[in-house]
Parts: sequence; structure tokens; C-alpha cells
Amino acid sequence: MTDIGTILKEARKEKGLTLDDLQQTTKIQKRYLIAIEDGDFAALPGKFYVRAFIKQYAETVGIDPEELLVKLDEDNAPKPEEETEATTRTEAVKREEEKKTMSPILAGLIRYLPTIIIVVIVVAILGTIYIFAWGDRDRNSSTQIADNSQSVSVSSESSAKSSSSKEKSSSSESSSTSKKESSSTKAKKESKKATKQKITNTSAAGSAFVYDLENAPATNKIEMSVSDGATAWNAVSANGVQVWQGTLSADNATQTIKIPENTTTITLNLGNSKATSIKINGKKFDFLKENETLTVRTITLNVAQTTAQ
Repeated sequence: MTDIGTILKEARKEKGLTLDDLQQTTKIQKRYLIAIEDGDFAALPGKFYVRAFIKQYAETVGIDPEELLVKLDEDNAPKPEEETEATTRTEAVKREEEKKTMSPILAGLIRYLPTIIIVVIVVAILGTIYIFAWGDRDRNSSTQIADNSQSVSVSSESSAKSSSSKEKSSSSESSSTSKKESSSTKAKKESKKATKQKITNTSAAGSAFVYDLENAPATNKIEMSVSDGATAWNAVSANGVQVWQGTLSADNATQTIKIPENTTTITLNLGNSKATSIKINGKKFDFLKENETLTVRTITLNVAQTTAQ
């Protein structure tokens, strides 16, 4: 019988209560009350019920339940000697497992140790042989370099002579090449001069003017614009067919008219020629020099295309 059971039983008797009276009051079965007084806590449903039943029993007989529960925890706590024995057994089991684990490894190392030693010795011998062989190779290579240096000095003299002769022939070739390039450049410049666009006035009758447009491309482009604050009605025809007509102002900026390919005659009808500026293929067309006082005029351009285009 444990101390807790004895304390509770004596308190019950002092109160003059029987187990039946205690069962009726606490609603705890009589067999559990007897187990508590006998200290047979294993007969109770579980640890939770052990603590609950002891607390309820103590409160009924007038004892502080907390003191009994503390004592219960102390009685159930493992003793240091038991912990030491359990720890010792655990460590012994671990050591046995480590021995079982390590023994195959050690056995394998011991088994192959002679082979490992032989391999190390063979590798050391081969390394020594390799070092000596490499040293002999370096000595042989240095001897060859010394011999080759003499032959290089002799060959360098002959190469210098051949180089001087090559330089002479190269200089003569470069001078002839430069002459060819200069003549080619002159030919290109003359070709550009020959293909430069040219506009020539051929006739003037009243407000009608005829010009020759020489060295023109296959497709010509006319750009028209007017001075600030002015307006001008203009029209453009190609081979007698009108391709554009409209009124230009400063707000309209520049009007660009693309003339159909291979057009031979371009006609410009200007309603306010004094305020109108014209560019043909990006070049300014100074048509006002032929009677700048005219306001309305008709300009005919006879297109002569260049063969270079």
C-alpha cells in the first residue's frame, strides 16, 4: 500500500465514511476506490483517471489534492539509479551496433591492405622513371635548340636578301597600281560630270517656255512649294496626261509628284510662278530667270535620259 492510499484511507475513516458512502458521493466505482487505497493504480483506466480520482477522493475527505498529486509525480518519476542503468544499457547497445557496422569495413581494409601497399609501391616506381625520362628529354631538346640557332642565323641572311628583292618588286607593283587607281578615279570623276543633270532653256514665247532636261533618270521626281503667306494653283502632266493638280499654300508644306517611268515630256502649269519654288530630282529649278515678272506660265521639259542610269 502506497503512502497516498494510506493517507486517503485514514482521512476517510476519520470522516466516518464507508467506501459505499464515498462511491455515492464521488460517483467513482467502489473497485477503483479500493485500488486507490491499495496503491494499485494500474487497475484504473489510465493515468488521467488516476489523477482525477485521487483529486476527487481527496476533496471529498478534506485533504489538499495538490499535495497528493505532487507526491504522485515524485513517486512515478524514474530514480537516478534506474536512469543510469538505462543509459548504460543504451550506450552498450550503441557500441555493439557500431562494432557490427565497423567490423566489415575494417575486415575489408585488412583484407585488401597488401594489394594497396603493392599498388602504392608500383606508382612510386613509375613516377621515378617518368621524372628521369623527362629530365633526359629536356637536355636533348636544349641541345637541338642550340644546333637550330646556328642554322637559323645562316638562313636569316638568305631570307634578308630575298626579302630585299621582293621589296623592290613590290614597290614597282605598288607604283603601277597607284597609277591605275588614279586613272580610274579620273575616269569616275569625268563620268560623274558627264552624267550630271542639266536643264537648258531652248525657247520662250510669251508665257510658254521649253527646256531640255538632260541626263535625267528613268523615273523623275518634281517637288513644289510656295513662299510664306502665298497660294498657287499648279498642275503637272506627263506625256500629255495630267498626273497631279492642286492649290499649294504654306500650310501644305511641299508637294512631291513622282513622274511615271520613261516619260519623255513633262508639262508644268503654274498659276503663281513668282511664289512657287520647284526642285527636279532634288536640284533647284531656277525658271524665274527667264522673265521673272510673269505670274502665270507653262513650262515644258523635254526629258533626255542618260545611258548611265
